[in-house]
Parts: sequence; C-alpha cells; structure tokens
Amino acid sequence: MSRIRGMRGHLASSIAVTCAAALSLPLALSSNATATPSVAPSAAERRTTGNATPGGTTPGSTQSLPLTPLTPSTPRTPRTPPSSSPSSPSSGDRTLPPPALASAQGLARRDVRRFSLVGVVWDDPDSELHGRVQVRTRATGTTTWSAWQDVDTHNHEHAADPDTAERASGRVRGSTAPLWVGDSDGVEVRVQGEADGRTGADGRAVTAEPLPKGLHVELVDPGAEPPPQGPEVNAPPPGVLTAESAAAASAVNAELAPIGATEIPALSQKETRADLLETRGEELDPTDTTDAAGAADTVAASANQRAKPYIGARPRIVTRRGWGADEGLRESNFSYTKTVKAVFVHHSASGNNYRCAQAPSVIRSIYRYHVKSSGWRDIGYNFLVDKCGNIYEGRAGGVAKPVMGAHTLGFNSKSMGIAVLGSFGKANPPAASVKAVAKLTAWKLGLYGANPRGKTYLKSGGGNLYRKGKNVRLNVISGHRDGFATECPGGRLYAKLGKARATSARYQGR
Repeated sequence: MSRIRGMRGHLASSIAVTCAAALSLPLALSSNATATPSVAPSAAERRTTGNATPGGTTPGSTQSLPLTPLTPSTPRTPRTPPSSSPSSPSSGDRTLPPPALASAQGLARRDVRRFSLVGVVWDDPDSELHGRVQVRTRATGTTTWSAWQDVDTHNHEHAADPDTAERASGRVRGSTAPLWVGDSDGVEVRVQGEADGRTGADGRAVTAEPLPKGLHVELVDPGAEPPPQGPEVNAPPPGVLTAESAAAASAVNAELAPIGATEIPALSQKETRADLLETRGEELDPTDTTDAAGAADTVAASANQRAKPYIGARPRIVTRRGWGADEGLRESNFSYTKTVKAVFVHHSASGNNYRCAQAPSVIRSIYRYHVKSSGWRDIGYNFLVDKCGNIYEGRAGGVAKPVMGAHTLGFNSKSMGIAVLGSFGKANPPAASVKAVAKLTAWKLGLYGANPRGKTYLKSGGGNLYRKGKNVRLNVISGHRDGFATECPGGRLYAKLGKARATSARYQGR
C-alpha cells in the first residue's frame, strides 16, 4: 500500500547521497515608447540555446545578447503624457536633465524572437551588480511597448553553497532575478551603475563599483505547453530506474504515483499517516479518526505519539512532467542532503503579472534561466507555489526525499526551499499561496519529524550574515532573509510566515 516506502532509506539513514542517475537618465537609448524602427540583432549576438525533441519541435530556447556601453550624448526625449497613446510609457518613465552618468550599459530597442522571461547575467558569480537594471518589452504582434520595469539585481544569495560541486562547476555565472514579461518580440535594456555621490572631471557621476564584466541579457522562451498526458505506456515497475525513466525524473516518485504521472495525488491525513507508519514497520492506531482537514482526534497525544505521528495530509503536487520540464537541460544525476530540518520560504521576484494557467510556463522559464543562463545543475528551488495555491515539484530527485537545492546560500544542507511565484515587497501574497505553503510544510516536515512552530540549528556554509561553520538557531519555517541579508521573500510575504507556521502545525495535529 505504501506510496512513500521508497524514502525509507532517507528517513532511516543520515548518509548524504549523490545519486548517479527607469532609470530616469537620458541614455543613448530612446525613451519614447511609441513604435519606432528597431535594431535587428547581428548573427554574432544571436547566441541561442534550445533543445529539439525527436519530433523536431523546440520546447524552449534562450537568446543571449551582449550589452554595450551607453553614452549621454542623446538629447533628452520630451515627456509624453501616458494617456496620449496606448503605446506611451507610464508616468514612471520620466526623464531627467542630463547632468552626468555613472557607468552604464544597455541594449538598444530591437526586434527579437519571441520570449516571455528576461534576466541579465555576467561572467563572475562572485561579482555583484551594484546599480539598477531596467527592461522594456513589446507585446508580440503589436506596436505597444511596456513602461520600464525594474529587474531585481540581488540574486546571488539564491545559489549553491560555497565549496560544493555545483558551485565549483565552472559554469556558474552571476545573474539577476528573472522577470516574467509575457509573450514579447521586442526588447530594450539599460543597466546603470550605482553612483557614490562624487562627480568626475568629465562631469559624469563616479560609480561606486564598476559593472560586472560580460553583461548579457537573456531572453527565455518557455516553449509551448505540453499536451495532457497520463502515465507512460509499458512503464517499468516501481523501483526500476531505467535510463529513460531517470531522465524523465519520474522513477524517484514511483512510490507516490505511476511513472510518467503529471501529478502526485493528495491523500487524507489518515492515509498519509498509514503510509509513514508502514515505512517504519508500525501499524496505524485504530482509534485515529483524524479527518483530511488535519484536526487532531481526542486521543491523548502522549499516548499515541508513536502510532499517530505528527504529519499533515499529503497535498496534490504537480510533477516535473506535469509542468513540462525538459529533462535534457539539467544534470542527469541527483544530489541529496541528510535530512530536512528547516524550510526557507522565498519569492521568485519574477513579478505578479501572470495567470495561474501560465504558472507552468513561468516555471519552465525559471528552470531554463537557472540552468542555461545561470549555470546551475537544475532549478534551484525544491518546490514552487503559484498564486492559486497549486504546488509544483522543483529540483529533481523525489518530492519525499531530502533533495539538495540551490536556494539559500550557506544553508542548502538539511533544508528545502519553497518559492512562491511573484514579488511581495509591496504586494500582499495571495491567501491561497500562504495556505499551500502551510500544507506542503506540514507534510514534508512531518516526514522528518520536524515541528513547524519549532526552532532548529543549521550549520552555515558561509554567507553575509553568518560565517562558515557557525551553528545558527533558526525557525523551522524561516524566510530567506533569516539566513542571508536580503529582501527575499519580500516584506509582505515574510510577515505571513507566522501564520504559515501556526497553520502548518495545526495541519500536523499539534
């Protein structure tokens, strides 16, 4: 009966395993948002990566275009009222007098192949971009350009830990957070270095630090939605890892759902407990009458702690196949940590301008950006949650297993990362998303005996808050900013973590 029997080795063992399977400055970019001739990229600029399927289709691609220095020579563009034309920039796209410029690079407005997500990368992952990155895009098939949009530059803290094989692969690059812009076929970019308040002899502002070398803008096309599919025909029996099923990342979840399934179904709390007890060689207490909502029964907890473990009902989880992951992008093997003692909650900082039906496309785009643009082994997060409360499998390796992620620099070991799709510095997170975080943590932390309202200790792998090797006391459900000095997961989402902890504990029956 057990659907999670395959995780027995991880619950019983503490052996870490690696499996073999706008800117308001008059730059040399036009600030007029009406339709004007666009520059076509040269062949040298069209460094594009894609993966063709056997049928000849392309499930996604990345265009990488180099940024070049900007000059203050272009006259200031007159400000156009936003109501004068549907193509006009917003009132936030104002310009300033041309006093001076700090270091600046960009990409002139141009036509490109279709894309939906944008980010900026550079050569050295240890270099930080101190300044401001803004993009403007044109909706596909129209003459309408968006207003300038800020891209979150503080992204280096979402990464593999120092001294790990993933970090030392030689492929990792510095990167901004990705920004979802929707279906687009035109782009303009400007990157402004942060000035330190001084003015040089040439009248330009002196940049506090130079911009990183090798700046490129990455334009990601998530590809078409995969057709609805059920379990694979003639799939190998559970537990048999063939090359094909390992590449599809399905076999690691074979005890929870058929190989090739697009989702792992939800269970009641009683069914979840029965599964967990079976992995321990124990039996379910026949007096347990807990319903699927997670309310505890009247039997004293002290008398039934062994027979009725604290764990929430397993929620429905969309698998990697369900959101259309191209398994040929990531590294073929999986990497595990010893256990799951804590959860770090993030926001993706990719913006809130998406529909729930587009969430799989957003995730495919982030996945491709993490792997092809940033140089990571796989998507960084262990799970992702959309604004409607849907839960998605993230990094491959098995949803019930302690998969090593790349989400919280210095604290990826013995933890997992959940990203809520969106930006929550100023916007409130949807209640459905917070509830989904509570459901997911009640289940996953329950598998490893962790109390969502409790505290735990993690050893720092190194970061800007805690030195390497320091034992740090953290909430079992923490925000990214608890382990690293960052705005993530945004002030509004961070303020909801107390509620998530209490709800998660209640779902566990505490």
